[in-house]
Parts: sequence; structure tokens; C-alpha cells
Amino acid sequence: MQFAGMIVGLATFFIIGALHPVIIKAEFHLGKGCWPLFLVGGLGCLAGSLAPSPWWASALLAVLGCNLLWCIKELFDQEKRVQKGWFPGNPKRLPPGTPQTHSGAHTAPPAPQA
Repeated sequence: MQFAGMIVGLATFFIIGALHPVIIKAEFHLGKGCWPLFLVGGLGCLAGSLAPSPWWASALLAVLGCNLLWCIKELFDQEKRVQKGWFPGNPKRLPPGTPQTHSGAHTAPPAPQA
């Protein structure tokens, strides 16, 4: 039996799971302006995956690179989630009047005034 594909699949699953909190923390502390860090990291990993190495290292670098590039989109989406009140925003960066959650729990946005 070949387990290599399953191992790469599981590693991909864990990479995605590990990057989810990274996006939340990056948006909270740095804002969406940190997207070039993800761009450089993603392109660097993709370039590294082209170098001669064991096939599994190349595959995992490519998966990490693609996920870092996807994080750019998620970073901008995370800002929208904060604006909706679904995630806490950094009070040092929030414009006045933006809803702030205290526990970090998902909350519904306030109902529109009639």
C-alpha cells in the first residue's frame, strides 16, 4: 500500500488548520496591510518547491506556498468579519462606532434601526 498521498493530504489539512489562527492574529495585530508578508512567503515556498529535493518536501512546500497565497484573500475577508462584529477588532485600530466583541465569540451584527 502507498501511504504517501494520505500523508501529504493530512499535512495539507494541518497546514490549513495552522494558518487559520495566524490570519486572525495577523489581522488583529497588523491589519490587512501585512498581506505582502504572505505574498513573499507564498512565492518563496513555491520557488523552493521547484528545487531538487525529496518529492514530499517539494509537495509540502508547494502546499504551504499556495496556502500562504490564499491567506491574502482570507486576510481581507477577516477584516470584513471584524467589521460585521463576528470577530474582535483591535481597539487601537478600530474606527469610532465599529462594534467590538469582548470575548472573541461570534456575535450577530446589530439590527438596523427602524
